[in-house]
Amino acid sequence: MTRSAFSPTVRRPGRLNRSNQIAATWFLMPILAIFTILLLIPLGQSALWSFTELNLYTGEMTFVGVDNYVTVFTDPALLTGVWFTLGFAILNTVIVTVLAIPLAVVLNNAFFGRDFSRALLFFLGVPSLAILGLVWRYIFSPLDSGVINSVLNSVGLQSLPWLADADLARIAVVFVGIWAAVGWHITLYLAYLQAIPADLYEQATVDGASPRQQFFNVTLPQLIPAITVSTFLLITAGLRVYDLPFTLTGGGPGYATNTITQSIIERGVGQSDFGVGSALAVLFAIATLIVIVGQMRLSNSVARRYS
Repeated sequence: MTRSAFSPTVRRPGRLNRSNQIAATWFLMPILAIFTILLLIPLGQSALWSFTELNLYTGEMTFVGVDNYVTVFTDPALLTGVWFTLGFAILNTVIVTVLAIPLAVVLNNAFFGRDFSRALLFFLGVPSLAILGLVWRYIFSPLDSGVINSVLNSVGLQSLPWLADADLARIAVVFVGIWAAVGWHITLYLAYLQAIPADLYEQATVDGASPRQQFFNVTLPQLIPAITVSTFLLITAGLRVYDLPFTLTGGGPGYATNTITQSIIERGVGQSDFGVGSALAVLFAIATLIVIVGQMRLSNSVARRYS
């Protein structure tokens, strides 16, 4: 019996899977190429330079071993930048998460002015961090002409050295970072809250669960994917922060608000110390990878617990 010209051709599963794998590989090639060119090659070059000392006048590169890494761990300015960056990333992540989730729950309910409140909180973080740093630099000015000090003087209180004191400058940077991030992450949690089935709350109400019990037993478990995404974005943004402290405090007073990225730029570009700058960049990449992997594992363990 001859097969009709219009009869469908039956493909073998093995051949179909092989063709799908080949197609997927071709689609991944541009991504792998970009990843290699923009990340792997520069990181490998930085790792090589971190063991050398480059003379810009002669172009001579001298092998110095781990001297650059010793400098990183013994230079007070670099260590201050490392600890402040870690502290900023952790505080920013924790405080924004603690504020954004309850505010998102409130804004998810119907009340007068809800749309205006949503828009206001979202647009607080629309300007870039560099612009926010310049604006808040005038607000936190340690001079009597500063906005906050003018308010304090008007009620009979003394001016405070906001950006001239190390502790107050750190508080100011963390505050502005939270100001810039909380509105966007409220919007993120709102999107996930609106996807939670209403049947879960109806069943919890029938079972006699209080609003507090519904929040901890229904809302929070359903927000685990959103918390994973939000904390990942906050941690990565906090670790690579540069523009906000640079425009708000300039890294000062002294090196109190200096960040890792600012140290890499200043030492590697400003002072042409490519060896120390490369060593700091390699350590920063390793530390960032460790923090991100730890955060992802913690989020996955929490998700499995509530699943």
